[in-house]
Amino acid sequence: QVQLVESGGGLVQAGGSLRLSCAASGSSLIFDTIGWYRQAPGKQREMVAIIRSGGRKTYADSVKDRFIISMDSAKRTVALQINTLKPEDTAVYYCSAVLYGMNYWGKGTLVTVSS
Repeated sequence: QVQLVESGGGLVQAGGSLRLSCAASGSSLIFDTIGWYRQAPGKQREMVAIIRSGGRKTYADSVKDRFIISMDSAKRTVALQINTLKPEDTAVYYCSAVLYGMNYWGKGTLVTVSS
């Protein structure tokens, strides 16, 4: 059973930075994809940044100049560096992984950006 545990959320002022981390456990296999989604209040969950098994990274247009996703395969962690935060980045950020067509989710970590 794959488990994903996020950490690093918090309250930050606009223009600041945060680093989110996701620790994956329960499988030593290589994920098809692993990355981050977010859900703002009253909105649908959306993809933020993902890494595919071949290493290709995909970002949402709204974050590609400010967010950086990285992965440490040995430690089974994936990080999201969030720079120049904006109030509209306020959301619960979820770690997600796909393995053999199964989608796994963490419980999320809240990021709140004050203006």
